[in-house]
Amino acid sequence: MEQRLFIAACVMYAFTLLTRYLKKHNKLATPNAFGWWHASFLFLIILCAAYLLLFVLRGGAGEPVTASQIIGSLVCAAVCAGCGYVKGQQANAKKQESLMKADLEWSNTVYFAGFVAAFVMFFFVQAFKIPSASMHNTLLEGDHLFVNKAVYGFRIPLTDIRFGAFEDIKPGDIVVFQFPAKDRQQQNCGGSQYGKDFVKRVIAMPGDTVQVINGRPWVNGVQLPEQPYELYQDVERLPYEAPEDPEQYQQVWQDHLLDNYLGFYLRDSFGPVTVPEGTYFVMGDNRDDSCDSRFWGPVPRENIKGKAWFIHWPPSRMGLIK
Repeated sequence: MEQRLFIAACVMYAFTLLTRYLKKHNKLATPNAFGWWHASFLFLIILCAAYLLLFVLRGGAGEPVTASQIIGSLVCAAVCAGCGYVKGQQANAKKQESLMKADLEWSNTVYFAGFVAAFVMFFFVQAFKIPSASMHNTLLEGDHLFVNKAVYGFRIPLTDIRFGAFEDIKPGDIVVFQFPAKDRQQQNCGGSQYGKDFVKRVIAMPGDTVQVINGRPWVNGVQLPEQPYELYQDVERLPYEAPEDPEQYQQVWQDHLLDNYLGFYLRDSFGPVTVPEGTYFVMGDNRDDSCDSRFWGPVPRENIKGKAWFIHWPPSRMGLIK
């Protein structure tokens, strides 16, 4: 979202600079020129709004924006631009000045707010909504929370370089990350998860050996102690079976394709695998209903956006996340 806010802000900032240039050189004095300028403003502002809104409604859930939605946005922007052209062309000098002042105020507000929001969301805090039951009972569907993006270090834009970390990622942390899929064709847990943000709990660190026996995680040959946040709903368990070819098993798991071969069986019987350097093994607290590293592999460090920090909605669940 922060990248889309930044792009929208850049578009409106460029429009503002161009307007000042044209006004300074008296290029908007004629009714026709002013009409086209006012139409351009309305076209851009509506497209920017649609660009952000479609991400919230579709892209934020990892779903591709449809062609009909794109066409609908363009048509709406074009219609408003046409009306704006007529209004601008028919305006007298006093009305033109009033319209230009109002348009520039909107443009300044959009790009300033966009830059500030993008800066805050990129470096410090991002809002996130829990979409599924995989983290019951720690996090429930519909919980709105803030993600602390600074705690693991500030990331330099367009790179994977981080600096100024307040703490390191450790087992037990609840992290929000972008699903590790390279393209939309990758299928995991019944469909494409490309571009989606997930929230899970870190179970194992780089270099650790992980396996799941009877649904319970083992790290470095030791079963992890039961925790109050774990939720197991099913009584029956599938028996554990070690992989016939450990090396191939490890590679398919690292390639994020293991669930395509073993599917639901991985819930109770998984591994052993070694968590590669620079990656982490994560699981949902609702162990019997979670699409996690058992099924689709390790999470690269660069995919981790931050640490789940604070539930701010609904009010009855407001508080720090543990």
